Amino acid sequence: MKTAPLKDHIMSARYFDYRIRYSRRKSLSIIVSPDKGVIVRAPHRIQAGIIEKFVSEKSQWIIKCLESFSSMQRIDNNNGYHDGDRVLLHGEFYTLRLVSSDRFNVRLRDKRIIEIEYLQKNDPMLIREVLESWFRHIAVRELTARFRELLEHYSAFGFKPAGFSVRKMKKRWGSCSSKGMIGISYDLIRLGREFSDYVIAHELCHLIHHNHGTGYYKLLSEVYPQWREKRAELKKYLR
Repeated sequence: MKTAPLKDHIMSARYFDYRIRYSRRKSLSIIVSPDKGVIVRAPHRIQAGIIEKFVSEKSQWIIKCLESFSSMQRIDNNNGYHDGDRVLLHGEFYTLRLVSSDRFNVRLRDKRIIEIEYLQKNDPMLIREVLESWFRHIAVRELTARFRELLEHYSAFGFKPAGFSVRKMKKRWGSCSSKGMIGISYDLIRLGREFSDYVIAHELCHLIHHNHGTGYYKLLSEVYPQWREKRAELKKYLR
């Protein structure tokens, strides 16, 4: 007979709360997330004092991580959107306007306004879904065109991607498969073009170097010299 999984336990340290998550592991580990806070992964039957000591020893690192999150900017509202909310697109903030209609539709208006026509109920999560679908549509068109431009711009480097796609990628901004397929997150359409240019350059370099070794960064520095600055800035955005 299987036993029910143990529920997470909420504990308090001096400057932060943390959640203990038990599992069939043999050691302790800590995850600090801007969304989920501090999570301590612990083995079953471990003594509470051992966990407390472990957290105490790591407290300075945990506090540093939590403080760094305060300067981060979320590009999406996971709780849905309401009339008057600010929406990030192309690195600029737009004001969302909701208009009752007999259909769903999204359009850009003057004075940095995104207007959404909604059918019946303007449920915040439904508005979010409509808006996300619109972002994906714009991203596929604009980022695909930009990829072609950059591939031509970097033709001297001999990049030969097997394919390119713009898709949902919530944990990474881009990827390059062992077969040379490059993909980037449609969320990049929310930011300034320099960020998608950096991610595309980053993945193109992986066609030559399938790692992050010295050779890779030497090539990236030739292709996109300001990559360090853009990488640091990109890390400030949350999805």
